[in-house]
Amino acid sequence: MGTKVRGYSSKELLERVKSLTSSYKGIPKDYWILGVQSEEDTYDEFDDKFYLFKGEQFVMVVVGTTNAGTTGLKNYNQYNSKGVAVIKTNEWYYDLWKYGLHRGRMPALRQVKAIKYFRDWNKNNKVEEMGKLYQGIIGINFHTVLYERNLSFWRKLIGGWSVGCQVVNHVGEYYEILELVKHQSSVSYCLIREF
Repeated sequence: MGTKVRGYSSKELLERVKSLTSSYKGIPKDYWILGVQSEEDTYDEFDDKFYLFKGEQFVMVVVGTTNAGTTGLKNYNQYNSKGVAVIKTNEWYYDLWKYGLHRGRMPALRQVKAIKYFRDWNKNNKVEEMGKLYQGIIGINFHTVLYERNLSFWRKLIGGWSVGCQVVNHVGEYYEILELVKHQSSVSYCLIREF
């Protein structure tokens, strides 16, 4: 599956993340992940990208979602009556994740530091940064779209696979990333909008 997020050079991405002066403290020396959120924001589809870097060295790019799917957007009351979690973009989140399990079942990167987020409550087909800005540990994990290790598997629709989590669509590519980063004490994340 593809995405319409335009391709960027490493130089363009690094310049962009370094320009986030409100949260930038330097490029991590180990592996870190950069999420690029699609301007198009196609409803319930995997239309974003994740870039893996080691320091300033580009390693790989994969397709995924930085947004909730239909379950979170339309049925958020199952999770939080205030709305679905929407991570604040154009921010660095240093040491956000540590290797662990998602929902006790899937090898993943689990949230261990606070993240900034909004609650989207209007039940339309768009994920929006709206209303009050919150900060906390709310289970925003980095994982994939299947509990089994079917390394060629991908999904068409997000559905309930994200209600705020950052999710890689291709299982095999996800495990490539996880194998590289799982031995680090923590993994930093930066989330930006398409530019």
